[in-house]
Amino acid sequence: MIDLHTHSVCSDGSSSPEQVCELAARAGCSALSLTDHDTLEGIPAATAAAARLGITLVPGCEVSFRMSPVQSAHALAYFLSSDAPLAMELARLRKSRVARNVEMVAVLQGLGMDISYDELIDEAGNEESAGRPHVASVMVRKGYAGNIEEAFGVWLGAGRPAYVPRELLGAGRLVELSRLSGSTIVLAHPLRTGLPDRELGSLVEQLAVEGFDGIEAYYSTYSPEERAWLVDLADAHSMVATGGSDFHGTYKPGIMVGTGTGDLHVPDLVLEQLVKRRRAYAG
Repeated sequence: MIDLHTHSVCSDGSSSPEQVCELAARAGCSALSLTDHDTLEGIPAATAAAARLGITLVPGCEVSFRMSPVQSAHALAYFLSSDAPLAMELARLRKSRVARNVEMVAVLQGLGMDISYDELIDEAGNEESAGRPHVASVMVRKGYAGNIEEAFGVWLGAGRPAYVPRELLGAGRLVELSRLSGSTIVLAHPLRTGLPDRELGSLVEQLAVEGFDGIEAYYSTYSPEERAWLVDLADAHSMVATGGSDFHGTYKPGIMVGTGTGDLHVPDLVLEQLVKRRRAYAG
């Protein structure tokens, strides 16, 4: 069993990179990928902890990309090093994320909420890792939302009053940088796009043509039927059906490293398939 989608305090999770690795070991994972948003900051600590625990650590990160002129989605980049072209571009994009956070706090203040930028940074631990989950947590703590899900659904989600868009890569540019970086790229939690089955199938076909390597089929909140459908969809386009828990600690209660909500099992073969794809590019 492996887990190729986890988050730490280096982005929007509540556990340290070392703690994520410890949870993976307890769950019985043979391999783990730490995939914090737009950053590889936690990879050195996770690599050391994984080596101590006898787990294979796949360096990765989660990246937002432009799916269409009005829609975005998330991708998971694997086997990424801190000096790679994609990592350099992500460092630039993190600066735009800081500006977005400042604007988001200003919007919330304009909506009558007593939330400061300093409170957001205190919640996140540092400026560059701050994001909407941290904003949501501050909102819940101060009584502006009953829980994090409500904060997103009413205020922070796309199209809601406090949503602020940010600069994103296009799918083609993301693939280009991924290839230059020796990385593989996968569509994360595809059902979260909200597209009907036929439109999602068309999107996956388009991404396969662009050069995406896989789609995340084994995911914590997906039913067995949904997972099977996504595996078939990946197979139909010669893509790897990957998977992971999307662990965020207390920011996503009830989701555990390795096992998700209890029934997740991502086969070891998935990592072997991704390694094979990566070697094909190098060859």
